[in-house]
Amino acid sequence: MRAGIAMLITGYVLSQFYRAFLPVMAPVLQTDLGATPESLGRASGLWFLAFAAMQIPVGWGLDRLGPRRTAAWLLGFGAGGGAALFAVAAEPWHIQAAMVLMGIGCSPVLMGAFFIIAKSFPPAVFGTFAGAVIGIGSIGNIAGSLPMAWAVENLGWRETMWGLAALTFAVAGMIFALVEDPERAPDHGTQKGSLLTLLAMPALWAILPLMFVNYAPAAGLRGLWAGPYLSDVFGMNTSGIGLVTLAMGIAMIIGNFAYGPLDRVFGTRKWVIFFGNLASGLSVLALWAFPSSGVWAVTMLLASAGLFGASFPLMMAHARAFFPAHLTGRGVSLMNLFGIGGVGLFQFSSGWVFEAAKEAGSDPVTAYRALFLFFGLPVLMGLVVYLFSRDRLD
Repeated sequence: MRAGIAMLITGYVLSQFYRAFLPVMAPVLQTDLGATPESLGRASGLWFLAFAAMQIPVGWGLDRLGPRRTAAWLLGFGAGGGAALFAVAAEPWHIQAAMVLMGIGCSPVLMGAFFIIAKSFPPAVFGTFAGAVIGIGSIGNIAGSLPMAWAVENLGWRETMWGLAALTFAVAGMIFALVEDPERAPDHGTQKGSLLTLLAMPALWAILPLMFVNYAPAAGLRGLWAGPYLSDVFGMNTSGIGLVTLAMGIAMIIGNFAYGPLDRVFGTRKWVIFFGNLASGLSVLALWAFPSSGVWAVTMLLASAGLFGASFPLMMAHARAFFPAHLTGRGVSLMNLFGIGGVGLFQFSSGWVFEAAKEAGSDPVTAYRALFLFFGLPVLMGLVVYLFSRDRLD
């Protein structure tokens, strides 16, 4: 079981990498393929939308087929094939198609690990373990910053993507070999239910809106807009962008580990999530208010948005406390659908926001201010709804 979880976490490292590596590649893709920030924004958004759309079949697969087959086949053929397509891309739309395949391939690995944890460990420690999984997996976020910038500059971006394709196929094979499916709940064959059963639970209604928006700012800025923003406003090169995104990635890892046990430290999940997301939203709105305040200040605000925006595992634990046992797989995938689906929709539509704001003003700062408002304000709106949620630790 431990070896299987370790391989799923390794798959999640790749998932974190694939959602975060585009910013450092933006300059070279623009030069070689004519990819604009808007087209890359759509490519990043398509990754998240494909990832989110797969959560419904992934949830069914986890409950019915188990994480072993569900994760191994999708990761290998989806993410591995997508990385190979990326390596031979000749047009910007090839990048977008590759990102769709990668999103499909990465969709089951985290939920597979969560499924095994939920089935094998007490509910009270789910948040801690989930935070640890995401924290370790966020090594991929780090690899997608400065190390990726080094690889692109020294090896070439096509060669780097071929190497990643080979690595992804290898990890998928190890998942198939080492993951052990947990036993099904005794009532699995008699208890009925679906995603509609979960959506009909009032306890989730106040959680889902914040789940939809809480990860969007950190993922959107780290996974796409930090690169163009730092290049356009501060004139930074690939290495400089890699350093800033590295700082944000480290902050996100720290946040994932920190959030996990805080529910037991303070005796509440609701208020840890509330005040953490409040700090995240205010950090993004500070970027809106002071978009050109200097590289150091901007780096600190981006890192703050990443640190406090890492509440995903604790929000998953909050909702997990209300799931029926036989719907665990579909429950965690439903939450992931909302969390990653929100990121995808924000990413995809952020390109339109940027284009409209850029046309309205000649100063690039104006366009990025619109983006920061677009990402930050919905978090505060989600918090208003979340105030009506019911706290629960067991």
